[in-house]
Amino acid sequence: MEPRRARDGGTGAPAPGSLCFKTEGLTKVYGSGHAAVHALRGVDLELPERELVVLLGASGSGKSTLLNILGGLDRPTEGRLFFRGRELTHASDRELTLYRRRHVGFVFQFYNLIASLTARENVALVTEIAEDPMPPEEALELVGLAPRLDHFPSQLSGGEQQRVAIARAIAKRPSVLLCDEPTGALDSATGVRVLQAIQDVNETMGATTLLITHNASVADMANRVITFSDGQVREERINTRRKAASELSW
Repeated sequence: MEPRRARDGGTGAPAPGSLCFKTEGLTKVYGSGHAAVHALRGVDLELPERELVVLLGASGSGKSTLLNILGGLDRPTEGRLFFRGRELTHASDRELTLYRRRHVGFVFQFYNLIASLTARENVALVTEIAEDPMPPEEALELVGLAPRLDHFPSQLSGGEQQRVAIARAIAKRPSVLLCDEPTGALDSATGVRVLQAIQDVNETMGATTLLITHNASVADMANRVITFSDGQVREERINTRRKAASELSW
């Protein structure tokens, strides 16, 4: 089988050990003067391809701001951002739109499914605009929902709805999967099933995966754990022994 061509003209298979993201002095300030909020205060990171990275920290620590900048939803106030060696710091709105469309899948705490559409149809919405999508049925099978293709959101549990949201995110074969509190609205047992789906996607598709959580137990499934506080990276560590999502509990 020939390698799938990357949408920017490459082969689609990053070199082993290469960087997916690099940030240099990344700063984000909302507002000005006495009302200014410093969401990020000089963040320097290097995130290799294919890793599953957990971002820990309290609300307001800067995790979601970083995720939004990495995903092209927001821009830094200062500093530099690189994706696979290409600088995105000063990318135009059109360039960021294409970047998100071609490379980034998002999973949020709330599923944002369309109630009048089935699971298959919710996923198909993304495949209609993607350049090299997988069939909705294949994406749903990857997250364990093959038997629920034609169920509406109201007929699915919270965990199943979140897995539909994951399937929708991965159906365009993203290089990057960004997950903002994907288990925040779920109980422990259901959350573990959702985390297992994310872990499976990371290992099967090789998408660099960043997962925000308040739950320190989730860090055990990551390759890399980054702890944020007051807009800064306070600690970064590598897990020498990763747990399967099924081993987690909280």
